[in-house]
Amino acid sequence: MPKNVVNPEFLPVLAKMPSFDGLSDRSLPEVREIFLTAVRLMEGKPSPDVDTREEYVPGLNKAPDVRVLVYSPRKVAPNAPAMVYIHGGGLISGHPEVDDPKCQILANRLGMHIFSVDYRLAPEVKYPGAIEDCYAVLKWMNENAARLGINRDKVVVAGESAGGGLSAALALMARDRGEYKLACQILIYPMLDDRTAIQHDPAPAFGEYVWTRSANKYAWQCYLGDAAGGDKTPDYAAAGRATNLAGLPPTFIGVGSMDLFLCEDLDYATRLMAAGVPVEVFVVPGAYHVFDMFVPDAALSKRFMDAYCDVIQRTLAI
Repeated sequence: MPKNVVNPEFLPVLAKMPSFDGLSDRSLPEVREIFLTAVRLMEGKPSPDVDTREEYVPGLNKAPDVRVLVYSPRKVAPNAPAMVYIHGGGLISGHPEVDDPKCQILANRLGMHIFSVDYRLAPEVKYPGAIEDCYAVLKWMNENAARLGINRDKVVVAGESAGGGLSAALALMARDRGEYKLACQILIYPMLDDRTAIQHDPAPAFGEYVWTRSANKYAWQCYLGDAAGGDKTPDYAAAGRATNLAGLPPTFIGVGSMDLFLCEDLDYATRLMAAGVPVEVFVVPGAYHVFDMFVPDAALSKRFMDAYCDVIQRTLAI
C-alpha cells in the first residue's frame, strides 16, 4: 500500500520508525530495544491533575505478585468508576509507563481510577501468564473496592494492540467465571487472532507499516509456542477464536484502515453484533498501527479518543 494513502499527519513519524520485520532473527534484548526505540518516538504530556502510585496485587495460582500503576484524579468523586488498562507490546514487550500520558488523560477526563497492569511477558512466561495477571488485578480491584474508592458496577476494561487482545480475553473470562462484572470493553486496534499471518494472510495490503505480518507471527509464537496458528488455541489466549460471544459487555472496537488487525477486528465486531452485543466500530482512514500514540495531537487521533471516551461516558452514565 503506497505511502500516499497514509493520512498526512501520520507520515513524518514513519521515516523515523524502526523496522519490526525480522524479529525472529534477533535476540530478545534486541527485539525489546526495537520496541523501546519506537516508544521514544511517542508524544505525550503528563497531567498535573492526576496522582500516580504503585501497587502490588497477589497473583493467581501462586504466581508472583502483579505490579499495577494506579492513576487517580486529584478531584475524584467517592465510589468512582474504574478501568483496568492493559498495555500493548505484542505480548513480548512493553510496560505500564509507556501509557502514562494516555492513562493520565483518561483518568482526568473521565473522573475515574485507572489500574494499568504490568503483566508477565512472553517468551519467558507463555500463555496463560499474561491473562491470569490481568484477571488477578480485576479480582483485587473488586475485593478491595471500598478501600480503593471504586464502584464495582462501573468497571471498564481497555487496552491497545496486545493489550486490546488481553482486554477481550479478560471480558470472556469474566463472563464465563461470573465472579466480577465488566460494564464495557474498549478494544483499541486489538490483537485478537493468532491465525493472522500464521495460518492465513487476511490481505497483503494490510500491515505494511509498523506492526507487520512477520512481527505478528513472531509474537504469537513467543506467546503460544509451536501451537500458534493451530487448531487448539484457547479462547482466553486469542479472543478471536471464541465462538460464543453472547453476554459480553458493550464494546468499542477501533482500528486504522491500514492496520494488520483490520480484518480480524472487523470480523470480531460483526460476530459480537450477531450475538446481540452492543458494538461501536471506528475505522480511522489512512491510519497504521498505534497511530494515535505516535501522533496524539493529530485531528483523527483526537476524534478517535473522543469516540471511545464517549462510549465509556454513555455506558457508565458519567
